[in-house]
This record gives sequence, structure tokens and C-alpha cells, in this order.
Amino acid sequence: MHEVQYTGSKKRQHGREAAIIPRKSKPTLFALLVNGAARSVRVEPDTPLLYVLRNDLELNGAKFGCGQAQCGACSVLVDGIERRSCVYPIRAAVKGRITTIEGLGSTQRPNALQRAFILEQACQCGYCSNGMIIAAQALLLRNPTPSAPEVKAALEGHLCRCGAHNRIVRAVLRASREAQP
Repeated sequence: MHEVQYTGSKKRQHGREAAIIPRKSKPTLFALLVNGAARSVRVEPDTPLLYVLRNDLELNGAKFGCGQAQCGACSVLVDGIERRSCVYPIRAAVKGRITTIEGLGSTQRPNALQRAFILEQACQCGYCSNGMIIAAQALLLRNPTPSAPEVKAALEGHLCRCGAHNRIVRAVLRASREAQP
């Protein structure tokens, strides 16, 4: 039998540190405000918001990309702030207003940013588009008249393999101009 020493959040086994596998917590009922509607789900508190949105609420706009908050495909707004829902636990989102791409507009009535993405042909494969639009919406909420460098900085953490970045920047600037009186 091997000796195991526990040291804080790590254990020592055979002279090496290894992470302790946390015990799963009990599912809890969470009340959420998603796209302006009250919703409730029963999940474990550490469940990523992305899983709740896609699996429990059937809102599929936020995409699973990398699962490590590195690509931006899973982005949503929580109280107007962009959050990477693949690593954002449901317990952290409970008191906030969650907005997904579905909450910004629809195919029949796209919001100004979605319309600008269409007019500038900023979507190619479409996988990153929802996250890009969410990030741009967060930027426009903070700064209604951003410069091109500010748009690029806001979208820097979003990956697009199609190379549509220039059209995406043009779309964000167009939406900003069209929103001004």
C-alpha cells in the first residue's frame, strides 16, 4: 500500500504532487435571467454556463471552441460584460442578466451590429461570429464610438480561422456610426 500525504489542495504520492480530484457537488436549483426571461435549472454549482445554455436551455448561439476561454466562441454577456461561458460557473452568473446572441436580435429583426455583420459580409464559416458579435456589443456598450484600434483590441482574444478580421472591424465601426444620431 502506498502512502498518500495531503498538503492543502495537492496530495503527495510517490514523492510527486498530484491534484486532488474534487468530489462532485449536489445539483442545486438556480434561477437565471437569460435574454430577459426568467429561467431555472437544476445543476451542479460549478457547471459551466455554456453547458447550461446549450444543454438545458437549448440556446445554441454560444459555441464550444476550446473549452479554455482562449478562442471566444462561447462568449456571452453577463450584465453587459463579455464572459467566456465555457469556464464561467453557473453559480457566478446567478445574480446577473445573461445575454446570448439570441437575445440581441433574430433573423427577422437583427440588431444594428448583426445587421452590420451581414452588410459587411463579416461572417464566413460563422463559428466565431457569435462570440465576435457579443464582444463587439460589450465594446459598444462601454464605448459607443470606438476607433479601429479600439475595436481590434476588444476582439484580440477571439480567433477566426477564416481571416475575416478586417470585415469584422468594418462591421463594428459601421454599427457604431449607424447608431449615432
